[in-house]
Amino acid sequence: MQQITNPLVAPTRATSLSRLVRLAGLTILLAASLTSCSDDDDLFLSGDELMLIEPMGPKPDYAPDMDDQMWAVIEQFVAFGDPALPELTARQARMDHSVTDALNTLLAKNNRPAPVPAVTTDQRILPPSYTPQSAPDGIPVRVYTPTDTTSGNRPGIVYYHGGGWVIGSLEVYEPSAQLLAERTGAVVVSVDYRLASEDMNKFPAAHEDAFAAYKWVRENAATIGIDSSRIATAGESAGGNMAAAVCLMARDRGVALPVHQLLVYPVANNDLMTESYEEYANAVPLNRPNILFFTEKYFNSPADGDNPLISLVDEADLTGMPPATIIAAEIDPLQTEGMLLAQALRDAGVTTTYQLYPGTTHEFFGTYAVVPLANEAQDLAADQLNAAFR
Repeated sequence: MQQITNPLVAPTRATSLSRLVRLAGLTILLAASLTSCSDDDDLFLSGDELMLIEPMGPKPDYAPDMDDQMWAVIEQFVAFGDPALPELTARQARMDHSVTDALNTLLAKNNRPAPVPAVTTDQRILPPSYTPQSAPDGIPVRVYTPTDTTSGNRPGIVYYHGGGWVIGSLEVYEPSAQLLAERTGAVVVSVDYRLASEDMNKFPAAHEDAFAAYKWVRENAATIGIDSSRIATAGESAGGNMAAAVCLMARDRGVALPVHQLLVYPVANNDLMTESYEEYANAVPLNRPNILFFTEKYFNSPADGDNPLISLVDEADLTGMPPATIIAAEIDPLQTEGMLLAQALRDAGVTTTYQLYPGTTHEFFGTYAVVPLANEAQDLAADQLNAAFR
């Protein structure tokens, strides 16, 4: 496992690409994975040659240095003109467009096919009340299995989507789950945990479903082609929080720990006045009003925010946690707490890799079809997981 000591930003290879192509008078993107040699200015790209998708208008005042392709996606997201989440009920909020919708719309406008990772997809419902506090009607999951010819059981990844425990779905976060399966060769089990509303599925419902799904995968690994000794957790945003919380729950409940935890811009604390919350209070797609909307729906009371499963930085005992990879976006209210979590894990003796991607926003991880930096983040995630699976 690679350990990076206090890195602040990832190498800006996308910037190098833009500089090179401006000199050539042409901007290109190769839609498959990005690789680089020892010189950060030299890029070797594979796949079909495509033009980079450029934004139409000026960047927002809160992020004048946003990555161009990131802004193209967010610009489309803003163009949908959906009502702000605080104006909606939880059910209505789930009807708003997602960043994945913006990505797919942008691809269609530019006559680009969406990438189709080489995986098969299966859906099933885990048994009702698999653990005492999990969903009484069972937990739907989607299982992604790579189509390569690997023999024997594969590593497994239990993946939790984002959405503040209120919105989000297997469909919205499918690009991330699919590519993780393809690039790691692992079976990815994406968990459709209960979502909170005004009067249902309050804390810790989602967390209990997350743990129950992990426990089921561990206890039934061979039935879905997984090697039970090589299972990781992964998630984005609220899902990143649960990927870490499941490790705490497993330790405290006597269940074998994952071999790794991949935490993509995780919710990690209960402090809405951090430096990044102040700087990006009105950012898109995630901002302070949205966080308040989510916590108002999921928490029974503000006191839930100080539970160790939520406040990983300030309240949780992180001793004995598995090695972690934290992927962070710059233009994100959660940036500060992700960095604090990395330090807290290190202080607890946990091998931790932290990487911040400049010019990116919350939700960038699944935008790899348009945003080169997302492709780099996916590569890092796969590299770290593959190292843990060896």
